[in-house]
Amino acid sequence: MNLKITPNTLKKIEQIFDEARYIIRFEKGNFNSGYCVLEQKRVVVVNKFLNIEGRINALVEILPTISLVEEDLSSESLKLYKQIIGESTPGPISVQTVIDM
Repeated sequence: MNLKITPNTLKKIEQIFDEARYIIRFEKGNFNSGYCVLEQKRVVVVNKFLNIEGRINALVEILPTISLVEEDLSSESLKLYKQIIGESTPGPISVQTVIDM
């Protein structure tokens, strides 16, 4: 999977969680993996000290593990969701870093 590391990409991934009725909170904490998922409360807590790339990688790692109804997603969110889920096979995620000049 090839995701560009931009604030806009992060916002699109956050939108998927929002449409799936999950709350994303960026908090400080002692997370071994950089995040924590509270399934019963539908809350995802991500380490606030992660940079944009770390936040995107954490959310992409979480996405296949949560339960959501695809019909609740907008067409744009569903397309990105299927791209992430379809490519979520064991192994490293390739990331393209974009530097503004």
